[in-house]
Amino acid sequence: MDCCDNDRVRDVPADPGTGLTNFRRYTWWSLIGIIAFFLVFSVARSRIMDVAVPFVVRFAVVTALALTVAAVAVSISRRLPRVPSGSPDTDPDGPPPVGWLAAGGAGGIALGVALLAVRDYGLWSFGPAMTVSVIAMFLPDRRRWLLIAATAVGAAVLGGVTAAVSGQGSLFAAAFPAGLVVFTGWVTLGMLWAWDVAERLNAARRLSAELAIKDERLRFAADLHDIQGHHLQVIALKSELAARLAEADPARAAAEMQEVRRLATDALRDTRAVVQGYRRVTLEEEITNATRVLAAAGIDARMELDPAVPGLLPGPDRHLLGLVMREATTNVLRHSRARHVEVSYRITDGLARLTAANDGAPDRRTTEHPGIGREAGPRQEAGPGTGLRTLAERVRTAGGELTWRHDGDRFTVTASLPVERSGPEPAGDRTTAAATDLEAR
Repeated sequence: MDCCDNDRVRDVPADPGTGLTNFRRYTWWSLIGIIAFFLVFSVARSRIMDVAVPFVVRFAVVTALALTVAAVAVSISRRLPRVPSGSPDTDPDGPPPVGWLAAGGAGGIALGVALLAVRDYGLWSFGPAMTVSVIAMFLPDRRRWLLIAATAVGAAVLGGVTAAVSGQGSLFAAAFPAGLVVFTGWVTLGMLWAWDVAERLNAARRLSAELAIKDERLRFAADLHDIQGHHLQVIALKSELAARLAEADPARAAAEMQEVRRLATDALRDTRAVVQGYRRVTLEEEITNATRVLAAAGIDARMELDPAVPGLLPGPDRHLLGLVMREATTNVLRHSRARHVEVSYRITDGLARLTAANDGAPDRRTTEHPGIGREAGPRQEAGPGTGLRTLAERVRTAGGELTWRHDGDRFTVTASLPVERSGPEPAGDRTTAAATDLEAR
C-alpha cells in the first residue's frame, strides 16, 4: 500500500459497528492498568517505604514512580492511535515518543536501583521489566524480543551477583527477575499483538469496501462503453448510408436520418437508464436489434433460435448472453466485411449455447481462443478491460464459457451457460431485477 492509500485509509474514521474503538479503549486501560499496578505494588511493598528510610529518598522514589507511570501512559497512547493506520508495527500514529520513552526508562532504572539497594530481590525488577516491555512495543518483532532476552539475562546476572555478594541465596534472586521480564514482555506484547491484528482486519475491511466501489465503477464504465459504442457505430453506419443516398434517393435518405435520430434518442435513454441502475439487456432484445441493424447494413442475418431456452435461463444469464450478442454484432459492423451472419441459440447437452459466426474476417491461419487471455483475432478487442475478454471473465464467473475461433475468413463466437430447469424467472418489478443482476455481476 503506497502513501496515498495509507492516507486515504487513515482519513476514514473507524466504523462504530466494528467495536474497534471500544477494543482500543480496553487495550489501553488494560496495558496501563497492569503496568501501573505492578509498579505501585513493587514500591508500596518494598522496604524503601519504611519510616526508617530518609524522607528525601522516599520522595525521590515516589517521584520516579509518578514519572514512570506518566511516561508509560503517554507512550502507550502514542502506540495505540485513535484512528487506525495501515500498518501498526511499522507506522504508528506519528514518530515514537523518544523523550517519554527515555524518561520512562530512566524512571524504571531508578526504581530498580533504589529497591535493589535495600535488598528487595523479588521487587526491584518490576520497574525495569515494565519499562522495557513498553519500549519493545515500538521495535520490530525480532528486535523487541532480543531486547527482552538481553534484559532478562542482565536482570538475572545483576540480581544473582548482588545476592551472592550479600551472602544470600542467589537462585531466587537470579531466576525471579529474568522470569518477570519475560512474563511482562509476553503479556504486554501479546495484548498489543491482538490490537494490531484487529487494526489490520479493520483496515482490510475498509480497503475491501473501496475496492468494491472501484469494481462497480469499472463495471459501470464497461456497460457505458458497450451502450455508447454500439449505438454510435450504428449511427455512423446509417449516417454514411444517408449521405450516399442524399442525391440518388432523397426519400430514403430522409428515412435513414429519422432512424439516426431514433438511435440517438435510444442511446440517450439507455445512458440515463444505466446511470439510474435499472437497465437490463436481454438476449431476446439484442437478437431482435441485431437482426434489424445487420439488415440495415446490407448483411444477410440468419437466426436459428430454440424458443424453449429463454424460459430455462434466469434473468442475469439472459442479460449476460445479451451482452455477448451485442459485442458480436458490434464487432461485425466495426471490424469485418461480412456478407452473411449466422446466429444459433439452442440447448445442447444441458447448456444454453449461443453462437454467432460471420464470413468477413481477413484470411489467416486457424486460431481458437478458449475464453480469456489470448488475442481474439484481428482487432476484435478494443483493449484490456473491454470486449470479449471482459465478457469471458463474466461468463466464466457465471459458470459458463466464452470462446472465439478464427478459421480463414470465418470468425465464430460461442457462449455457453448451464441450464437451470427450475422454470422461468418470476415476474417482478425492474428494481428487483436490477438488484439481482447487480448481485450476479
